[in-house]
Amino acid sequence: MINYKEYIAIDSSVRFGKPIIIGTRISVYDVLSWFANGMTTDEVLEDFPELNKNQIKACFAYAADKEHKISIAS
Repeated sequence: MINYKEYIAIDSSVRFGKPIIIGTRISVYDVLSWFANGMTTDEVLEDFPELNKNQIKACFAYAADKEHKISIAS
């Protein structure tokens, strides 16, 4: 699994502290919602050339890690 901490940061001064892709103002939520709405990786990369595949994978890894932590805590 990709180490999402190399690609995702939380900074209270950017996007109200939402997790974002380092070096951008694109949040993990943005990326996940694009996929949930049917966009493909190629479409995301075409629309947002500042992103790369590893950054997209990091968003999924981040979400999976958060889901896993929520499941354990329940």
